[in-house]
Amino acid sequence: MDVHIQRLRRKIEPHPARPRYLLTVRGVGYKFAPEDE
Repeated sequence: MDVHIQRLRRKIEPHPARPRYLLTVRGVGYKFAPEDE
């Protein structure tokens, strides 16, 4: 799972090391947080 999230972040995040869209929620999993328009 971590590898898939890492690959997605490389494709959609401007700075994969500082994610804005695919966030890690500790103890829960991952959360997709699209930008507000």
